[in-house]
Amino acid sequence: MREIKFLAVHCTATPQTTSVESIQKYWKTQLGWKMPGYHFIIKPNGEVVQLLEIEKVSNGVKGFNSVSINISYIGGVDSQNKPIDNRTEAQKKALLDLLKKLKKQFPKAVIQGHRDFPEVKKACPSFNAKTEYKHL
Repeated sequence: MREIKFLAVHCTATPQTTSVESIQKYWKTQLGWKMPGYHFIIKPNGEVVQLLEIEKVSNGVKGFNSVSINISYIGGVDSQNKPIDNRTEAQKKALLDLLKKLKKQFPKAVIQGHRDFPEVKKACPSFNAKTEYKHL
């Protein structure tokens, strides 16, 4: 098992109507990635979809993927593509439950948003994950 230092929280920066399949297709065809961007993705209805085993490395945060588990919710932007925390209540609950479960498995892992990593110039996940989950 690889050492996990971070539980990285993301948004897809897409409309909430975006399908998991179209996000996966974008990674492959537009970005040329062989591995998904996240280990888990959370749909607006709260369904958690595991895209990759946590033992494997995903493409969530450049330079930190080997020590991170990447988790995203579908959404994070408004109709003008501006950052907004538009998580549904179901997504908030599913994300919290998943982070609690992963924190039990990796108690030393730091929970933070994509934007909290060095050299990152984006608003992702469109809310302050460090503050919201500091009690975990």
